Amino acid sequence: MPSASSDSSGFSGGSASGRPASPSLWRDRDFRRLWVGQTVSQLGEHTTLVVLPLCAVLTLDAGAGELGVLRAVGQAPILLLSLLVGAWVDRWRTRTVMVLADVGRALVLGAAAAAGLLGALGLPALLVTGFAVGALSVFFDVAYQASLVRLVERDQLVRGNSALEGSRSAAQIAGPALGGALVSLLTAPIAAASGALLFALSFLSIRRIRRGESVQEPTQERSQRLREPTQPPSRRPPRVWRRIREGLRFVVGDTSLRAVCLASAAFQFSLAATMTVYLLFLPRELHLSGTEVGLALAATGPGALLGSLLAARLPGRFGHGVVLVSAAALGDGAFLFVPALHGSSAGTVLALVAVSLVFGTFGQLVNVTVMGVRQALTPDGMQGRAAATITFVGMGLTPLGSLLGGFLADEWGLRVSLAVTAAGMLLSPLLMALSPLARLGRTLPGRRLLVD
Repeated sequence: MPSASSDSSGFSGGSASGRPASPSLWRDRDFRRLWVGQTVSQLGEHTTLVVLPLCAVLTLDAGAGELGVLRAVGQAPILLLSLLVGAWVDRWRTRTVMVLADVGRALVLGAAAAAGLLGALGLPALLVTGFAVGALSVFFDVAYQASLVRLVERDQLVRGNSALEGSRSAAQIAGPALGGALVSLLTAPIAAASGALLFALSFLSIRRIRRGESVQEPTQERSQRLREPTQPPSRRPPRVWRRIREGLRFVVGDTSLRAVCLASAAFQFSLAATMTVYLLFLPRELHLSGTEVGLALAATGPGALLGSLLAARLPGRFGHGVVLVSAAALGDGAFLFVPALHGSSAGTVLALVAVSLVFGTFGQLVNVTVMGVRQALTPDGMQGRAAATITFVGMGLTPLGSLLGGFLADEWGLRVSLAVTAAGMLLSPLLMALSPLARLGRTLPGRRLLVD
């Protein structure tokens, strides 16, 4: 379950047969604009996720505790803002939210680049940058998850999410490699500026989405269904908190969605701890360069592409429950081989690439399938809040996981800490195996009715 906030291609509500995409989806200009903007934005996000920690480790010589704090600060907005953002997104135009998030991230990274050129890009500046980018990414990620439901027909959701998920996977390939190469070969300010440029390009594409303003729909029913909210959200706190409670109550009241939250929380907490140690283990224990670190991380991307393809077929053939449990066990278990590696030889790099490939393949298979469960069970008017609630519960503990990873690395050493934190990720498939998710069959149940 590599991401609690990513949409998927394998959910019920469209065809589960994996048949080719209808050309009509790609003739939709608004969908193309969303896809292009989301693709570029994801590339910027994955580049930045590598640039900031590597700047701290390679340029500022940050220690394990400092890296843990940096990662925790960047992840804290998930815990602090997800529920509020979900309530707002369900009432705002998602285009507006995404455009403002892109502008904000471009400005923040541009300021970080300027600080670097002036010699002021220290750890405090990185902490501020990481928090700001993380906060704005919460807005963008929740908004783009809810946007597709408002843009396309229900029978096009599978194909639309498949395209968006494929672009996210492509960003996983290019982002880490680009970030590692920029930090290693060029300078930290240029690396930060690259993210700012990508977010600016995403802004230029998404701002051109017109649906919900002046687009003439072919039928009144379709127009009503696809129209984005046009009224600004209520500024009265009781109204916002009531909508948040509705989202929490909806997710908690569904046994499958509740299990998704628990399994995702266990995985994301352990993954955050693991990645904090991993980003120190590669350059300091295995003595890999920034480029080699980026290559090892980027190998997750091709695996994610393969996982997306498998997710369109395997759940419908073997059952969603079987796929979720077995794929999570295989993907999460792959990291247990990393602590056994030694040295910086080509064989070590190839082994790391293989581990990332396996983790990406099966992790993405889980991610696509479990996000399918969420969208299949959630009414349109609850999509933003359900996504935000699952993100809040699933990823809200990641700051603590990052802090734990830094603490363990200082106390136990990198190799032992990596083995312990990687083993912790296996709690996720165990929780799914003991939940109703394991009993899901080849088809998913219909959406629950939303009762006001």
